[in-house]
Amino acid sequence: MAIVSTDSGALVRPPPALDSVVVRFAGDSGDGMQLTGGRFTLSTALAGNDLATFPDFPAEIRAPQGTTFGVSAFQINFGSASIETAGDAPDVLMAMNPAALKVNLADLRAGGLIIADTGAFDPRNLTKAGYAGNPLEDGSLAPYQVVGLDISRLTLEAVKPFGLGNREALRCKNMWSLGLLLWMFDRSREPVIQWLKSRFGGQRQLLEANIAALNAGHAHGETAELGPALSQCRVPPAAMAPGLYRTVTGAEALALGLVAGSQLAGLPMFFGSYPITPASPILHHLARLKEYGVTTFQAEDEIAAICSAIGASYAGRLGVTSSSGPGLALKTEALGLAIVSELPLVVVNSQRSGPSTGMPTKTEQSDLYQAVYGRNGDSPLVVLAARSPSDCFEVAIEAVRLAVAFMTPVILLSDGYIANAAEPWRLPDPDALEPFAVEFYNRAPAEGRINPFQRDPQTLKRVWIKPGTPGLMHRIGGIEKSFDTGDISYEPDNHQKMTDTRKAKIDGIADFIPDQAVSLGAAGGKLAVVGWGSTYGAIHQAVARSRARGADVSHIHLRHLWPLPRNLGPLLRGYERVLVPEMNTGQLKTVLRDQYLVDAKPYRKVSGQPFRIAEIEAAIDQALA
Repeated sequence: MAIVSTDSGALVRPPPALDSVVVRFAGDSGDGMQLTGGRFTLSTALAGNDLATFPDFPAEIRAPQGTTFGVSAFQINFGSASIETAGDAPDVLMAMNPAALKVNLADLRAGGLIIADTGAFDPRNLTKAGYAGNPLEDGSLAPYQVVGLDISRLTLEAVKPFGLGNREALRCKNMWSLGLLLWMFDRSREPVIQWLKSRFGGQRQLLEANIAALNAGHAHGETAELGPALSQCRVPPAAMAPGLYRTVTGAEALALGLVAGSQLAGLPMFFGSYPITPASPILHHLARLKEYGVTTFQAEDEIAAICSAIGASYAGRLGVTSSSGPGLALKTEALGLAIVSELPLVVVNSQRSGPSTGMPTKTEQSDLYQAVYGRNGDSPLVVLAARSPSDCFEVAIEAVRLAVAFMTPVILLSDGYIANAAEPWRLPDPDALEPFAVEFYNRAPAEGRINPFQRDPQTLKRVWIKPGTPGLMHRIGGIEKSFDTGDISYEPDNHQKMTDTRKAKIDGIADFIPDQAVSLGAAGGKLAVVGWGSTYGAIHQAVARSRARGADVSHIHLRHLWPLPRNLGPLLRGYERVLVPEMNTGQLKTVLRDQYLVDAKPYRKVSGQPFRIAEIEAAIDQALA
């Protein structure tokens, strides 16, 4: 290690460099762990590291303070190389109370560091968390490195000059903790201070108290000589392609992608939605983008939300709605209306644990059957899935493109993990995005009435007529229409023809999407690990590790889930075995078996938590055994 000289002439060793670190902040839902993690993420991104985050919210709006039900956590994995997931096991756990320690201890790696607020480990909180004794004192934490700090007392001392009440003063604990971690990983405080100024600009007392707490935590790390367990370390910047970057969550990227898609299509966008976890942030973000032709509408329920979006599409706008699994169930009848009326519509489903209300703040991938099959009648539509927060931008544009190009609803599957997680995103060049401007049908027939279901012979999409166009008065709706005239029809042969045509239109989209590529590995071999959605990072890293050990395994990740890419069947048949990790009980596995008669094997997880790399790596070893 190099030795450097200070201004005073003393020789000091620079902090050791690490390739990557996983840090988890955990505390009561009122301790500001999500805010703390978000500010640490910003400082880490500005330091040039690649990163991935995983906010883990409690399901209860306000669980009793100090209980395990109310624990909120935020995990960040950052490093000097490519980061694909939020990390398997934390290296550092910041535990703000006994409940946070109890809930998260099992995930901490052996030998990991626990930073505990000893001021919160009083008999009352220990009892609430279910501890018979104090784990900081009874030797049960011997496998770990433990640093106990009375963060509560240290915070109160730091903010004492500002005259806050005890309750308000203790709310600065998260800033004290953040200051300590910023020192530990050699991060700048300036971005956090600037953010505090923007948040508390009109509340001078709170602003100065929070800055003081931040600085006090940082200074404590510098001066307290806490020992080798809590020493300063450095994570060098990652080698990233040149460009302008920002951190982005999946919800933010979806909002930006939907706006970009509407601009590329040349359409104003109408977004009708009803609040539901974890889909609500999309509405929040779009409401701030009205200058781009976006109209947002918070409806009184899920049915009104999708029906308003369908009405907007009929009127010549891009209709968009969003929800989670329970809300999508309520939307299905209206979704059938959009299918039989053949109107463009984008439906974003941020999946969560089910069934029914399930675990609202936990992630899952269990709505694939619902997206592909979950409507009455033969009602095919397009289904896409985003694989990461930044990927949401491109997938949203693709959803808009397919919706308007084929006059069809498109379901875009995200999930709670993607919606809330953040990662660096390289801003695209707007000039490089290819427009797909919509042209409304405006040629009035020489005689008679227009058939609104006359079709493009290549794509089978019907014409899109903007209401009020002279000479093109028309009627669409949920009752079956005549293939030849567009009038209501109950003829058996006509219904057969219209059903077959709607199916052929969706099946034919496979000719207008890219062939399926292999994400990592060879196009053929012993094992293909096939995934979709947010399992991408864990699968990719697990396959990379397995290949580094000499295993014959490849990774295939699907964006287009219905219709499936034309070459997917032959591609899968080139492998001896197919393994499908999913956060459900095996839904994509069933689709692949049905479509291609391949003996796909499931690897299932429905715990509400994303896959760990090690879990999939072990499944790969077992599949190859």
